[in-house]
Amino acid sequence: MTIRFARTACVFTACVFFGSSAFAQPLRTWVSGTGNDADPCSRTAPCKSFSAALAATAAGGEISVLDPGGYGSVTITKPITISGVGTQAGILVSGATAVNISIAGPLAAPLTATVTLRNIQIVGAAGVGSPGVIGVLVTSPMATKVILDNVNIRGFGDSGVRAEGANKVSINGGVFSENGGIAIHAIDTSSINVANAQIVGNNIAVQADLGSTIRLSNNDVYDNKTGFACGTGGTLASAGNNRKAGNVGGAVATCNPTVAVTIQ
Repeated sequence: MTIRFARTACVFTACVFFGSSAFAQPLRTWVSGTGNDADPCSRTAPCKSFSAALAATAAGGEISVLDPGGYGSVTITKPITISGVGTQAGILVSGATAVNISIAGPLAAPLTATVTLRNIQIVGAAGVGSPGVIGVLVTSPMATKVILDNVNIRGFGDSGVRAEGANKVSINGGVFSENGGIAIHAIDTSSINVANAQIVGNNIAVQADLGSTIRLSNNDVYDNKTGFACGTGGTLASAGNNRKAGNVGGAVATCNPTVAVTIQ
């Protein structure tokens, strides 16, 4: 009887262990232009969309892009990295927001509310339908850090990037162009740091509103209707090493950042 009980206990323990392991989400998943969202998003059976891969990836993990493709709009509700390094990874939307980042929390330690998008093309499909609304919208109730590393955003009617609440966005590199509203827009107590980017051919290049802050360093701000829009209660700060020219014709009042932008 004792032996039988011991064997039964071992079998039960094994079932619980393997059952738990089977349902654990991987830290890395994959997408491919020829993938299938019914697949497990593994390296050999990738998914088709960012949204399916996000659902299959553990918080704090990474979605990697295998090959060029359009991977669809996505709402991000947990810490994640989406990396298109070495590929032509794209999101194309019409009449919608491409990436909505909204993390409510709480998060189990040691996770932090951080979202990274790397080497991705985000396009609002003006010309083939309604223009996209917002390229990247950050509305997290839990203060979130968003990193946009070499992300190109164009063709959105409201904003290329819009940060709200107490969220912080760091932009390094990338081209922000042909946005019919504001290329980079901060409101509330949010902040956006922009370095090494090209902000060209937009209605408004940058605008900080309602207590928010936008900091600029080593950017090219050319041929926008309004380069630096004077928002309500916001702060534009410059390291003094930005370049601007041809920002004329806008109907929105222009203001200078708290430190003069260098003209070269």
